[in-house]
Amino acid sequence: MILMAFAVADVRAEEIVVIVNLAAAPLSKEQIVDLYVGRSDDYTPIDQTAGSRIYVEFYKKVTGRDSAQIKEIWSRILFTDRGIAPKQLPDSAAVKKAVAANPKAVGYIEKSAVDASIKVVLSVD
Repeated sequence: MILMAFAVADVRAEEIVVIVNLAAAPLSKEQIVDLYVGRSDDYTPIDQTAGSRIYVEFYKKVTGRDSAQIKEIWSRILFTDRGIAPKQLPDSAAVKKAVAANPKAVGYIEKSAVDASIKVVLSVD
């Protein structure tokens, strides 16, 4: 039982990357944070399902906030009608397809899902 606990704890989550359309300009980490916390509307941020592993990891590593903090931020923005929350899609394939189809979209996916239809602007450690 103890060995199983160590084996599970040693499994590393897959690397997450932030992607944009092939026609989009590069984005800095600061610009990405601003998009995902509602401080900018220069691009259309695309989320994965709230509470999913990739959603939690993305927000923790990129914005430094947990899911509850992100929900609070967007609740405040929506209540005051100052923005539109990121559209949530069910998985990396759906996010990649949406970003590839929209030059103003930005999203995040597992690195293993990257292909020639989109470009990576940030690798999340």
